[in-house]
Amino acid sequence: MEDKRNKQRKAWIKKHPAIEKKPSMLRRMSEHDYQAPCIYMITIVVKDHKSLLGTLQSSDNNHPHPWVELTSLGCLVRDEWFNIHIHHPEIKLFSLQIMPDHLHGIIHVTQRLPVHLGKIIGYFKKDSNKAHDGTLWEESYHDRILQRSGQLEQMCRYVEENPLRLWIKKSQPNYFTVYHNIAIGNTQVEIMGNRFLLNHPVKKQVQCSRKMSEEEIEASRQLLKECANKDIVLVSPCISHGEKEIMKCGFLEGFPQIILLENGFAKHQKPQGRQFKACSEGKLLLIAPWPHHNDRKTISREQCLQLNELARIIVEEL
Repeated sequence: MEDKRNKQRKAWIKKHPAIEKKPSMLRRMSEHDYQAPCIYMITIVVKDHKSLLGTLQSSDNNHPHPWVELTSLGCLVRDEWFNIHIHHPEIKLFSLQIMPDHLHGIIHVTQRLPVHLGKIIGYFKKDSNKAHDGTLWEESYHDRILQRSGQLEQMCRYVEENPLRLWIKKSQPNYFTVYHNIAIGNTQVEIMGNRFLLNHPVKKQVQCSRKMSEEEIEASRQLLKECANKDIVLVSPCISHGEKEIMKCGFLEGFPQIILLENGFAKHQKPQGRQFKACSEGKLLLIAPWPHHNDRKTISREQCLQLNELARIIVEEL
């Protein structure tokens, strides 16, 4: 069996000439070794986001939750994905979810790879493209390195629940649409979520000093838990540790929230985790006064002041 697998692998490698080197594929994180053992969540998108791989179906007797029925092309993509382990036994496949216009797959590189992971993903894309008339995939791919405790379980759940999130998004499209050039005071912003929260009669700004003690933070959390009126809208940029903790408590207690962001909305972006659920229920509004960027940078003091002033205007003047 092992000899047969080795022969298959050698034949596969011989069939694939070296792929043209692209910076986005060969060095995605300058400090990370993409041949070393690691766990990743891989996302690959169909060109122009066309729904070629399957159709979203509602729940039925056989499927308790929404699910994706694969097209013949989607089935081929699924088979080629599972072939990755045959060609590269160093890679263990954890989870796969094929959506109409993209796929998520969690992989575990258990031993050092002979080539950069990007090349292996490139081979998969090339092989799965053969049954399609034209270019099937967008260039490159997205990876998330899973290192923190509990992150693997969290991402496996995220992958599994993807059809459900898409179903919710389609059933509440207004809550997941980015609206541009919305005026708040003298500032033009982008928003996503329930914009009617701006007009809510009872809003409270959450603003905490960075020097706020854990005891003071806990006292504020306790006040939220004991509050009889859960209809108050909490407003904050969630910059300091205290603001993040109090707003997190607000989520858990069911308070509607308006969150101001330093980074704007990328194309096809949607809220993640508990924010997605809150958005689908009309309990969240995200506001960004600045456009989206891919840079990793620390928020400036001037931006902090601007976001806090915007929060004040929302609470006191709207």
